[in-house]
Amino acid sequence: MDDDYTGFAAARWRPLLRAAIVLGCSPTEAEDLVQTTLLRCYVAWPKVVRAESRDAYAGRVLLNAFRESRRRRWWGERPAADLPEQVLDDDTGRVDDADAARRALAGLTAAQREVVVLRHYVGLSERETADLLGVPRGTVKSRLSTALGRLAGALDETEVDR
Repeated sequence: MDDDYTGFAAARWRPLLRAAIVLGCSPTEAEDLVQTTLLRCYVAWPKVVRAESRDAYAGRVLLNAFRESRRRRWWGERPAADLPEQVLDDDTGRVDDADAARRALAGLTAAQREVVVLRHYVGLSERETADLLGVPRGTVKSRLSTALGRLAGALDETEVDR
């Protein structure tokens, strides 16, 4: 069991970490969330092995852990709409692009962000995403279409002349 789980955890660490960040976690919160996810998968490993898709199972655990963390946590700090101007290194274009992407993702509804994360970061199919969220496939398609349209529009508005 341990070798099989170890391989699974090693392979899923980065995709789950990226998914947690896209859901809205800071990098340190994302690491905690992934650790919680993988611990829960370890405890339930026989169920994970029997699941139709181990990735879908882990994605569901991640999403549940994320929702639990948001329900019980008080957020004393509030993000500001505009950050103070900072002097950045040579990677300013890359940093600006990443910031624009984070802001665009933050502008989505929670349901839209979940669909984007499950489809494009966790890599689940439409059917797996629909099953995981408990919604019809058409709802997944609709939410994804709307979300991608909003993301494209938000990113077009923040396009920097280069």
